Amino acid sequence: MSFKLTEEQLMIQSMVRELAREEFAPRAMERDQKKLFPADNLKKLAELGLMGMMVPPAYGGSGADTVSYVLALAEVAYACASTAVVMSVHNSIVCESVLKYGTEQQKEKFLTRLASGEIIGAFSLTEPNAGSDPARQTTKAVRDGSSYILNGTKRFTTTGKNAGLIIVTAKTDEGKAHRGISAFLIEQGTKGFKTGPLEDKMGLRASDTCDLIMEDCRIPAEQLLGNEGDGFLIAMTGLDCGRIGIAAQSVGVAQAALDAAIRYIQEREQFGQKISKFQGIRWRIADMATEIEASRLLMLSAAQMKDAGENYTLQASMAKLFASEMVNRITAQAVQLHGGYGFTKEYAVERFYRDARVFTIYEGTSEIQRIVISNHLLKDRRNP
Repeated sequence: MSFKLTEEQLMIQSMVRELAREEFAPRAMERDQKKLFPADNLKKLAELGLMGMMVPPAYGGSGADTVSYVLALAEVAYACASTAVVMSVHNSIVCESVLKYGTEQQKEKFLTRLASGEIIGAFSLTEPNAGSDPARQTTKAVRDGSSYILNGTKRFTTTGKNAGLIIVTAKTDEGKAHRGISAFLIEQGTKGFKTGPLEDKMGLRASDTCDLIMEDCRIPAEQLLGNEGDGFLIAMTGLDCGRIGIAAQSVGVAQAALDAAIRYIQEREQFGQKISKFQGIRWRIADMATEIEASRLLMLSAAQMKDAGENYTLQASMAKLFASEMVNRITAQAVQLHGGYGFTKEYAVERFYRDARVFTIYEGTSEIQRIVISNHLLKDRRNP
């Protein structure tokens, strides 16, 4: 499979690289330390059509392909991972889900506003006792005439406080396990819907993460996304695209860590020479670069398969698994190469290390990815 990028894809990558490194990177550490939501960054992305990248122009989007999207997302992550995670959930899961499963009315009401960046989207599946096993969720939605009434608590919702629209899953049929889960579009400010305190996180501190609490939250029945019982399918389909997004974030952060490490070892002197001259150090750099390139190719492979209309669930899980574990190794090596300085907030590698840690956890842990991958492979062996 060839990955020769088109002129348009290269142009998008170059445009976002310039924006992110000039506008986002200089304030990334301040945002991290003060937990400042990157609203101005998102506005700049929206002005360039990057908050509705894969949304058709008919709904105000850019109509770009997935390859262009992951190239752009990786560049944003290189500069500010907190901005990238908001961009990723918004594009990969929320916009994609409304585009694929929404009614024409829902697309006109919500998708156009999402694509323009007027509102930010969030996705909420996890609950206090339902993480990797969504069938355990207890949030319920009961039909009441022309409305649904939702009750329950969602946990670890990225952009939960700052999102204007949230896709929330809830049980509509307790007896059907995951087939009894439905998805709903809830607008921020809806009566009976509130956000909990912000989590004090290890990394991605400029992106808000919080609980969502629904107490007799009544929403119109036309804000059911898809049909009753489609919630699990909608979530899993959205997460396929989201996992390519995690791979892109991982590639971006890892590349930033590698570049920082190269700059440092070319400046630092020990034993009368630059430490970049030591063979052990040079081999580490070679291994780091190779792992990043392998992750980039897995990311592009999954993105290209999505663009071709092929089933890419397996490739998305492979890309997410390998890239998210890779970035944890790369950032750890970058800290090590900086020595004691890498343990201080004076150098960006400390932030990269913290930001990377969650990539093996959210949108499906590494363990879940291995289940998805092995299930596909063993299924294929039984039914060639």
